[in-house]
Amino acid sequence: MATDRSRLGVIFFTVLIDLIGFGIVLPILPLYAQRFGAQGIGYGALVFVFSAMQFLATALLGRLSDRIGRRPILLTTMVFNAAGYVLFAFAPSYAVLFVARVISGFASGNISAAQAYVADITSPAERARGMGTIGAAFGIGFVVGPMIGGLADHYIGRLAPGLIAAGLSVANFFSASTILRESLAPEHRATRPVFDFGHMGEALGRKQLRPLMLVWLIAPFSFAGYTVALPLHVTRAFGWGAKELGWLFVVIGAIAAVVQGFLFGKLERRTGARALLITGLFGMALSIGAVPYAGSSLLLYAWTVPLAFANSLFAPAASGLVSIYANPREQGTILGAAQAFAALGRSAGPLAAGWVFDGLGPRPTFLLVGAIMGLGGLASFALEGMPRAGAAPPP
Repeated sequence: MATDRSRLGVIFFTVLIDLIGFGIVLPILPLYAQRFGAQGIGYGALVFVFSAMQFLATALLGRLSDRIGRRPILLTTMVFNAAGYVLFAFAPSYAVLFVARVISGFASGNISAAQAYVADITSPAERARGMGTIGAAFGIGFVVGPMIGGLADHYIGRLAPGLIAAGLSVANFFSASTILRESLAPEHRATRPVFDFGHMGEALGRKQLRPLMLVWLIAPFSFAGYTVALPLHVTRAFGWGAKELGWLFVVIGAIAAVVQGFLFGKLERRTGARALLITGLFGMALSIGAVPYAGSSLLLYAWTVPLAFANSLFAPAASGLVSIYANPREQGTILGAAQAFAALGRSAGPLAAGWVFDGLGPRPTFLLVGAIMGLGGLASFALEGMPRAGAAPPP
């Protein structure tokens, strides 16, 4: 039987390949939307529908994985991913491109099953660091994916990025189906209605989980708003194009890979996940608020470093704390609720930021988005008294 370390490695590569495929699309999606005549609101709709489908899928798939296991959920979503990227590559119209993002958004909901898999095979003391491994896959995917997408589109042609992403998803399916074994023991499986969104209300209603659920909603809302407002701002202020934005993704991803893959575990052992969560939230708030005051591309890149560092602390710390308070029978459900709140925030954030940007301009938008992130930091102070990620879960 595979060791827990090797199984964690398989999950790492599963998430990594998923995120490389996602990253391939990032720098070229705006260009594809414009090719079909879409304006800013059209591009925003593509971002919105991806996150909205992810919201539905995380709620559904996390709960379903508690019923039938993690492995079938992960394998099925790999097939969906491949289909979505093929459709993306051959999309003849904006409508088909929109459908492709619907499919890919649903498939991306498998993150709750992947996190539940990690929770299944790690002890409470190692759980936050295990979640940091998934975070490292996110970071590497955000480095490699945009580079592949931009270069493939430029040197090979329009079909290449989508087909490369589809090929990676197919390879992921075959490798995972061969190596990945089920992590959820039969005695830990639970039968719950898979279309019941009450688990979000249940998680929000728990005193110990409520601050984390609010943070999982607020932080993605704010960060997604930042990612929509930033291209609008830099193209006007500094004349940036796809190349400059692509390099920015590389910087963010590289920092995330280093922090979550190598530094997070050491920091968490010294300070606890709660302190890292608070630091990450307020660090992002400050960095986002500083964007409109950066008078050059160099200064903007400089502020991106602390922003990426702070963002890299947030996800594994929040995931680790959530999983501590879920017993083995509901890991997928509670982590699915957290990811559903995150997807809900990522759905609403781009629309809200775009609306404010059009009406008020860049400076009020970034200040407002940063202030909202700061509210998440204030909410995290309510975690006072909760155990550290290495402590035993409450009875």
